[in-house]
Amino acid sequence: MNRRFSYWFLFAIFIVAIVLAAIRPLRVSGMYQVAGVIQFGAMAFAAWVLGARAVTRTSRGPRLLALAGIFLITPFALVALLWVGLGPPWVATPAENQMRYLVLTAMSIAVVVGLVVLREALAEADKKFRSSVGFATILLAGPLYLIFDAFGFGISTVGLHGSETPPAFRDLNAAIDMILFLAGALTYLATATFAVALGQARWIGRGAARAFMIISLVALLLLVIRGLHFPDPHALSAPWYTNPGFIVGIPAVPFIIPFLFGVVLLRRAGEADAAPASNRINE
Repeated sequence: MNRRFSYWFLFAIFIVAIVLAAIRPLRVSGMYQVAGVIQFGAMAFAAWVLGARAVTRTSRGPRLLALAGIFLITPFALVALLWVGLGPPWVATPAENQMRYLVLTAMSIAVVVGLVVLREALAEADKKFRSSVGFATILLAGPLYLIFDAFGFGISTVGLHGSETPPAFRDLNAAIDMILFLAGALTYLATATFAVALGQARWIGRGAARAFMIISLVALLLLVIRGLHFPDPHALSAPWYTNPGFIVGIPAVPFIIPFLFGVVLLRRAGEADAAPASNRINE
């Protein structure tokens, strides 16, 4: 019963964290820090109850699942902790945007590590082909995210010092847009292939695997239709949050499906750890 509640609670707190991150008026000193700590603490406790504690066990199978799950939910645990009231980049201060890109860097590293660990767990379950495809694509996406985040951090640092963006930085905008496009596209492709592999391993239901795969491929299609250039939100004819191509290209959005994988993997780790020793996977 506790694991079931924690399972659904993680989905709920994930949605709450995204909503609170978008509401700029919440960025009031003292209030947003307290809200962030409460959200992060609640998420960490729910994850531990659900199955993260299996990382301390001796059974290799539950340990790998728990470790992958921990890394995959980390990105939005950081969002819950640090992004309350942050809002989009064009309304945040340069100092806040510095923090934004540092968090995005940590998010991309956590997702890559989580999917690499998941690939190891799937290899032991003999689901190697599709997980290897996902492994290759996420390894390509990771460095691209790091380049994009470093560029964003540099621009924010220039703004923090009150200087204008150097012409050389502006000339690189098209290349940086392409880098972000490729990183997002490769991540969506990776999540689609990992979804299929998880379904074949029966670690998620076939219906859920199909849904994750379709959502990832639709997001990839919307990104391709949008094109290499990331739209200027001020130049759009409608609000940015009504533009699907804009939304799927936001740097943190491709990490949503990996977060959902992480929650499912933590539940699986908790169930495997609680099962009789003779029934545990990869004992």
